[in-house]
Amino acid sequence: MSTPSPTQQSAEPRPAKVVIAPDSFKGTATAQQAAQWLGEGFREIVRDADIRLTPMADGGEGTSELFEGERITLPTTDAAGRLTEATYTFDAATSTAFIDIAAASGLPAVADTPVPLTGDTYGTGVLIADAQTRGATRIVLGLGGSATVDGGTGILVALGANPLDARGYQLRPGGGALKDIADLDTAKVNIPAGAVDWVLLTDVSAPATGEAGAAAVFGPQKGAGPDDVELLEQGLAALCRVAGIDPATPGMGAAGGAAIGITWLSTLLHGDASHVTLVPGARVVAESNGLAKALEGASLVITGEGRFDEQTAGGKVAATVLELAKEAGVAAAVAAGSFGAQPGAGTIAVSLPAIADPAEQLRRAGAEIAVAYLSTSTVQG
Repeated sequence: MSTPSPTQQSAEPRPAKVVIAPDSFKGTATAQQAAQWLGEGFREIVRDADIRLTPMADGGEGTSELFEGERITLPTTDAAGRLTEATYTFDAATSTAFIDIAAASGLPAVADTPVPLTGDTYGTGVLIADAQTRGATRIVLGLGGSATVDGGTGILVALGANPLDARGYQLRPGGGALKDIADLDTAKVNIPAGAVDWVLLTDVSAPATGEAGAAAVFGPQKGAGPDDVELLEQGLAALCRVAGIDPATPGMGAAGGAAIGITWLSTLLHGDASHVTLVPGARVVAESNGLAKALEGASLVITGEGRFDEQTAGGKVAATVLELAKEAGVAAAVAAGSFGAQPGAGTIAVSLPAIADPAEQLRRAGAEIAVAYLSTSTVQG
């Protein structure tokens, strides 16, 4: 019988490296909380697991807080025009402001009384103008979770560019009035704020108009009925004509078409759209937080979101994490409040249990994922 070498004697199974990279669960848990609680649940089953928390976002609620910088809070207005406070991140070292359109113009603030026709993004424009006065020359704007379908005209008004009808009167706020747009008055435009470099983080690849556009797909989620959807569709189409924007551009429908107004303003001030970059938000966040590197040598990655459905594939966090996992050859799991579609073959899918405590929901989901992982993996952590 041979004697094991010193190397063989000292070799021990390495703990399973598990990367946890969820989105926020809207109104329930931040991405950081979701990652922590999923990790706690997983470790209840696999006690020596090497857990790496990498909270994610895709341009929706909670995106700005994942970037480094000072957190700035100031008074502004919500999508219904009511006074509120909103927070964004300003990184003085890079002269960059990270702003979520959901912070001021998000759906939760008006969920009880939706404003699909009259809601606007003016409050987000206030944050943008404030960031520029602090020295921001680059705005990274997350286009997810808005309550509006105003084509970004609220932002334009906050920056001094006013939409007008054929008689020269300023339009009422919101997407419901946009069908009457004939021009945009730039006499009082805030040139320094409009001329920043824009990085627009999309959470969907939807165009501005059409069957897959902002009004048809996302209008109903913001409280729009069938007649409202048609009115909003007409308004976005009219805005694109006046602004000279191709409505078929992928991502132009994110946040109720907010990129339409921003792209028009930047093009007006620079002569072309070269200072506007429209990119999938989840990929940008993944690059910023080092998710791809974290996946090196990982045994499993866990992601999650409130609902996993057909829209997930359009640029949401879970789809992006699953793509990165496939590229890295890492097993994957998804925890979701509900599933309207199923992730790919071989991906563990776990629904959150129907209990009131969000922390306990996510811990139990993490534990269930661990059990499923152990049953299919050769790595017994």
